[in-house]
Amino acid sequence: MRTAYRAQTVRDAEQALLARLPDGTLMNRAAAGLAAVCAGALTSGTSGGRRGGARVVLLVGSGDNGGDALFAGARLARRGIGVTALLLTPDRAHRRGLAALRAAGGRSLAVADTAERELTALLGRASLVVDGIVGIGGRGGLRPAAAELVALVERSGTPVIAVDLPSGVDADTGEVTGPAVRATVTVTFGTHKPGLLIDPARSHAGEVRLVDIGLGPLLPAEPEVAALTPAEVGALLPRPTAESDKYRRGVLGVAAGSARYPGAAVLTVGGALHGGVGAVRYTGPARDAVIARYPEALVSSGTPAEAGRVQAWTVGPGLGDHPEAARVLDEALAADVPLLLDADGLRGLDPARVRARSAPTLLTPHAGEAAALLGHDRARVEAQRLASVRELAERFGATALLKGSTTVIADPAGGPVLVNDTGTPWLATAGSGDVLSGLAGALLAAGLPAHHAAAVAAHLHGHAAHLTPLPPTASTLTQSLPTVWQELLPPTP
Repeated sequence: MRTAYRAQTVRDAEQALLARLPDGTLMNRAAAGLAAVCAGALTSGTSGGRRGGARVVLLVGSGDNGGDALFAGARLARRGIGVTALLLTPDRAHRRGLAALRAAGGRSLAVADTAERELTALLGRASLVVDGIVGIGGRGGLRPAAAELVALVERSGTPVIAVDLPSGVDADTGEVTGPAVRATVTVTFGTHKPGLLIDPARSHAGEVRLVDIGLGPLLPAEPEVAALTPAEVGALLPRPTAESDKYRRGVLGVAAGSARYPGAAVLTVGGALHGGVGAVRYTGPARDAVIARYPEALVSSGTPAEAGRVQAWTVGPGLGDHPEAARVLDEALAADVPLLLDADGLRGLDPARVRARSAPTLLTPHAGEAAALLGHDRARVEAQRLASVRELAERFGATALLKGSTTVIADPAGGPVLVNDTGTPWLATAGSGDVLSGLAGALLAAGLPAHHAAAVAAHLHGHAAHLTPLPPTASTLTQSLPTVWQELLPPTP
């Protein structure tokens, strides 16, 4: 599991480690890891130049983040690489780091004393830029002088390696509230920070490389944010045993679709049938479309209370506003089994009714639906994804899966927010969310806790998108799910 911790938690662990180590050890570890990534980029083609004639420009702010960049620059300079440090606050630059760089043959320039054309020429000749402007304690966007320098870097097109996280993004929340660095690679130390896993900050980080500096034993057991690995997802996938039958494997009830949106029912059932359950019961007005596409589905025209025994319900995709929709939702909320609500099932949802349920509930809104549930505007939800998903879980007393460029999942009992980053922008296609609803509902019916069902479904869904021929549709996405299961399931003993 990839784990991420808040900036203060990381600083506390660093202070505890510093008390045990000789002075300068921790920064040297970080600088060594950073320099190694930079050197690798210079020789692998990630940067714009060759190692022999490589030039590296350091963007240096005050504090330890700039110190890491300076000490790494000194290591590169000792390898014969031309290194220039651009100092945004020369009087506050890390003194020993700057001395080490100069002793190794590097040079430094004060940004305020250097003409824009000279900065532009320097950045244009550089093979690599190292962003050491602001550390993990930074809040808000870059200050004007730093923002102007970063704009010159962007115009130069030179690859950027960020130190710990891109300057200008929020380490704890993933928010980006002003100008910020867009890195090609981010070298982070000790542990991931939430902002490296959650958009919009994640999109600024590029490829993330984790450098071990010895913090692991000093970090709390419970992280702020976590992402399941493929092996962990595989271990959670339900598998039949010798004693299994279709009912023991779980039966999912699906109430979705309408005369206007029969396809939503078909896609939800398709996702469910690829979610590891033994059977899917569909009830609703799209029964003819469902049985025509999936003859293995058990179909009826009644409501959830009339459908027969199930271990979980998925309700809402394409439900519309037909006369029976309110009754369908009422009966699903009253059922004493896990319930997934999506799309039309979320419209006007009363938090008190969800909190009063005796069984777990999983909500799967996109940003617009989440905004309506919370009374916020969509832009706020998209900018504050971590805060929004936690607010949803707390307000409704339900597990919340907030869909988007990074899917985030919060449990009402607290604990780490789970993040899924297997997705792709190609998933922004009609019906994709219906497939996810069926898939997650099936995992609920198979017995997974709501937060694991949500995280595993999001992982499978995103992974399938990468295997689906472009451009994918929701239907072709469903067809890729068996291949994903084959790749992730551990070998049978």
